[in-house]
Amino acid sequence: MSAPRSLVLTASVLLSCGALFSAFVPSPLARSAVSAPVIALPTAALSAAALVTPTIAYADDSSVWIPALSAVGAGFAIGLAAIGSGVGQGIASGRCIDSISRQPEVADDLRGVLLLSLAFMESLTIYGLVIALVLLFANPLIK
Repeated sequence: MSAPRSLVLTASVLLSCGALFSAFVPSPLARSAVSAPVIALPTAALSAAALVTPTIAYADDSSVWIPALSAVGAGFAIGLAAIGSGVGQGIASGRCIDSISRQPEVADDLRGVLLLSLAFMESLTIYGLVIALVLLFANPLIK
């Protein structure tokens, strides 16, 4: 049941890529004295190969796309969480240092608020890690 859907999605991606690439104008080719013969595959063979490729990925009615895309999703989850948290922690720490340098008498208050906000930012990174681990080891999409 999933194979026809994958064929339709593959065909739609190929058609949209074809429409996108047809919008570009090719650069003029420099003419050389000796031109090599060009061997082109028929369009029908390329289309058949593109349509059969997703069907090959299904072995014994089990999809290999779900684990593969889960691994990609896990990478994005932990990567984006770490980048976002790192940027936020850097901005917060820099602003705290600027504030302490302007008013050293409030350093104790700012330090407590900074540590609390850094802990909340780090918890978001840990949530990204948990999502990545669930996608890799306890994926609900895999039977």
